[in-house]
Amino acid sequence: MNPEELVQQALVARTRAYAPYSNYFVGAAVWADDGDVILGCNVENAAYPSTICAERVALTAAVAQGKRQFRAIAVATRNGGSPCGACRQVMWELGPEMVVYIADESGLYRTTTVRELLPDGFHKARLLE
Repeated sequence: MNPEELVQQALVARTRAYAPYSNYFVGAAVWADDGDVILGCNVENAAYPSTICAERVALTAAVAQGKRQFRAIAVATRNGGSPCGACRQVMWELGPEMVVYIADESGLYRTTTVRELLPDGFHKARLLE
């Protein structure tokens, strides 16, 4: 799977988003170590805190399918918006070594990493200190 293919999967997931309040449709595609790609999209709710982001949908769906190792995640938005802080923390927890492709609706993307997005993420070692 190359970055362009993963971004295309995120763009497909974006078309499935439920965003009647913000109209900001987001898709994500996470590439697991076993080669599977799991999609996620943002799902908004009238009770705004109940909304869940595409990145967390994809990652939690992957975990629910038994995946524990991830190579990369692609995120697609209208304008190439970066993942929110909550998503960055979940990415840190589940795939701190992942490559992250952040794409706009045309498929143009930039490459970063989870560690670059959240250089001092909270992790389980902090719970033991």
